[in-house]
Amino acid sequence: MKMDLALYQALMSINVPEPKANAVIEALETDLQTLLATKSDVALLRAELAQLEIKLTIRMGVMLSATIGILIAAMKFIH
Repeated sequence: MKMDLALYQALMSINVPEPKANAVIEALETDLQTLLATKSDVALLRAELAQLEIKLTIRMGVMLSATIGILIAAMKFIH
């Protein structure tokens, strides 16, 4: 609310018509409510990233194990 009043006063000081000043403030409020992340949004994202990190670690381990197995099999086949 404090920011809205400051923005309104700033727009009025540069002679912006009142309906246009109100439209700017309403648009800003709408964007702030819909586009900004809340603390719970950030916490949820961190939890999802932690799960993805675990999945990625497991996949990398499986790929590394498979690669080593293929290399060992190839070495035994060559000798």
